[in-house]
Amino acid sequence: MIAGAILIVVGVFVTLVSDSGSVTALIPAFIGVVFVVLGALGRAKPDLNHHLMHAAAALALLAILGSLGSAIGRGSTGWALFAQLATVAVATVFLVLSILSFRAARQAREAAAN
Repeated sequence: MIAGAILIVVGVFVTLVSDSGSVTALIPAFIGVVFVVLGALGRAKPDLNHHLMHAAAALALLAILGSLGSAIGRGSTGWALFAQLATVAVATVFLVLSILSFRAARQAREAAAN
């Protein structure tokens, strides 16, 4: 949920400071909203949390690939580049932490089975 909140702030900030009339400036915020919703669902439905975490990790991977692809493919500059790199950074940190969490959960299950 923290990653989602950060992405929402990035999207809104870039939209405001760049005077962009384009909805694409809010893409980090849209991604952030999905992260927040997935996190809230995970808290509300703990039995679905592992599925929701996998969905959030997949979203993070898509955000990384999409933002990098857009930054490289379009040769972004200025605030657009900032938003794309911020999205990549936040999503990468989230994805790495998710993978570490998945590994720890697997090790805990294996230890409990033994």
